[in-house]
Amino acid sequence: MNLPILYSFRRCPYAMRARMALILAAKECELREILLKNKPDEMLNISPKGTVPVLELPNKVLDESLDIISWAMESNSSNIHTLSKKEELMARTLIRIFDSQFKHHLDRYKYSSRYNADAEVHQKECKNILDRLELTINQGPWIFGEKISLLDISILPFIRQCKIANSEWFFAQDFKKIIFLLNYFEDSDLFQQAMKKFDLWDPQNSNGYVFP
Repeated sequence: MNLPILYSFRRCPYAMRARMALILAAKECELREILLKNKPDEMLNISPKGTVPVLELPNKVLDESLDIISWAMESNSSNIHTLSKKEELMARTLIRIFDSQFKHHLDRYKYSSRYNADAEVHQKECKNILDRLELTINQGPWIFGEKISLLDISILPFIRQCKIANSEWFFAQDFKKIIFLLNYFEDSDLFQQAMKKFDLWDPQNSNGYVFP
């Protein structure tokens, strides 16, 4: 059986959320773990921009994580929270903020020397966005309640990166709901399954893995 092929890098937040969507939708694929500093020609030939995730389907290639999530959820969204119109608007707005503003500031906070940036300035901007998110979280354990949502899987990988950048600072903030949410996320079976380690894909041996 020829499965869709997913090019992935374990620690990439975009690839992480795509893998979670495939798990939740029970969509099997052949996972090919790569290194971003040594991208295989097989991936670059179908997606020249050279970023992950890339999902190769029989009739098309999806190289944006949100497109992969949408494709996965088209046929099976039973394991994910159904958004109300109000929640959907909120989710789309927050995903856009995290994919643009938050990611911009997070990169310059984490890699200030690379960007010649003031880490404290960008840390503060990340904090401002997280402070606003804190006000939107429901009673938990997920953002909208008992069931994980598109918003959870889309933004939690970035929040996790923010925590990793300086965990002492992160846990000292008044993000009580966010910290609970992130801890719950990292303890979940979904996260453990999505973050399973695989050997690097070797084109000579074709050692892809059936995932999930």
